[in-house]
Amino acid sequence: MLTYYTAITLLCLMSLGTLAVMVWENNRMSSSDKRLLHVTYALIALTTVTEWLGGWCDGRTDLPSWVLPAVKCVDFIVKPMAGGTLVAQMHLHNRWRKALISMLAFNALLQIVAAFNGWMVVVNNQGHYGHGVLYPAYLTACVAVVVLVTVESFLYSKAFSRQNRLSLGAVMLFIMAGIAMQALLPMRPKAVCVAMAMGASLMFIRYAEFSSLEMDERLNTQREQIDTDALTGMFSRRAYTQALAELNAAGSLPSDLVAFSVDINGLKQMNDTLGHEAGDELIVGAANCLKAAFGTTGRCYRTGGDEFVVLACLLRGKPEEMLERLKRETAQWHGKLVSGITLSVGYAVAADCEGASAEALIHEADLVMYGAKAAYYQGVVRDRRRRR
Repeated sequence: MLTYYTAITLLCLMSLGTLAVMVWENNRMSSSDKRLLHVTYALIALTTVTEWLGGWCDGRTDLPSWVLPAVKCVDFIVKPMAGGTLVAQMHLHNRWRKALISMLAFNALLQIVAAFNGWMVVVNNQGHYGHGVLYPAYLTACVAVVVLVTVESFLYSKAFSRQNRLSLGAVMLFIMAGIAMQALLPMRPKAVCVAMAMGASLMFIRYAEFSSLEMDERLNTQREQIDTDALTGMFSRRAYTQALAELNAAGSLPSDLVAFSVDINGLKQMNDTLGHEAGDELIVGAANCLKAAFGTTGRCYRTGGDEFVVLACLLRGKPEEMLERLKRETAQWHGKLVSGITLSVGYAVAADCEGASAEALIHEADLVMYGAKAAYYQGVVRDRRRRR
């Protein structure tokens, strides 16, 4: 007949098997992470079986005297290890992990030494077992493992913007409650394995959430890297193309949108005479001047080698003010290899280009910029705004 405790044991094993299948089906986890979780569930399953065997052997006088101590020895070694394997999932290498490994090794050695001399488990003439004098050391090791797992989980969660520490504390409190119930209550309910199996389910949910967060943050980092120009720190050509697509998707351009087209004067000559390191310094200097001039009022893009575009929403009259600010920034700039910098700039206002696409607006600004560049090389000062 199926006893109550046997039914609970089977349900724990079935839940662990279900967890193993869920891990196997999870496409976001690496093969190594899956193996570690499967090892964790196997250890919890093993300690669940040894718990059940310990209860089945308790009071059996027809078994050899060494069987029950051997079963409890395996149980007391594997239980803390099952919790310790959770730390391996976090891929942290610090002093806390070293302390955890040392604690698990100490507990395993203690259990092996104390297994058959009555220090950990005492078996009386009726075949019933009790706790030996060193059993408190085992409980201390279990609590220490839970604490170390909690610390490592806390440190792991700090890598994410959403840390959810309250849920971590609730899971660890749940597992510790199972340990305390089995160790301290007089009827010694077999609560540890139930707490560990359910705790493993909760930790899997939490771990799956962190895996999703880790992947999302990795994707955000990659997206930022793609959208950021490596040399200047400005928005990249890809981000520029995306911005134009979003403006066109809106149907019509905002009337206060102003597109600035910017080109560095004399970059080729600088590369030819002083080298590309000086040319890079000039490009970075131009980018810094643009960012300083426009600040938060516009988004600055590097669209080519020495070509930049700024998209800003400005009131009438403000574009000329921004050009004066940019002129002041370039006048003050000097580098280690290059003494100064000059820019050719043109702009176009969406209100003056009714019905134009974003690309057409940029084209208008480009035409003005090309005129300014021609004037620069001819030594002629010319109005940099295109007259329609």
